[in-house]
Amino acid sequence: MARAWEADPSALFERRLGKSAEELGNSDGNDECPDIWQLDNGDVAVIGRDLTAVYGSRLPQGVHLAPDERLVVIPGNMLSAAKKDIPDA
Repeated sequence: MARAWEADPSALFERRLGKSAEELGNSDGNDECPDIWQLDNGDVAVIGRDLTAVYGSRLPQGVHLAPDERLVVIPGNMLSAAKKDIPDA
């Protein structure tokens, strides 16, 4: 059965939403780099810590992870900083 939405692996990174992890004090500039990016097709890529195994057994009712999906966590201040770059629905 076809999915209602499918990620396009050919989409390219277009622009950062919000500020970089370093600007927000969430990175020491070496290997910590959570981030939020808009892709050229309008989709959004989120780079964060993979906590799928930790949260997988305690997801809220109605929330599901497909075998090819991962639950990632980013700093709250990073999403708040991206608010100005995210258009209203």
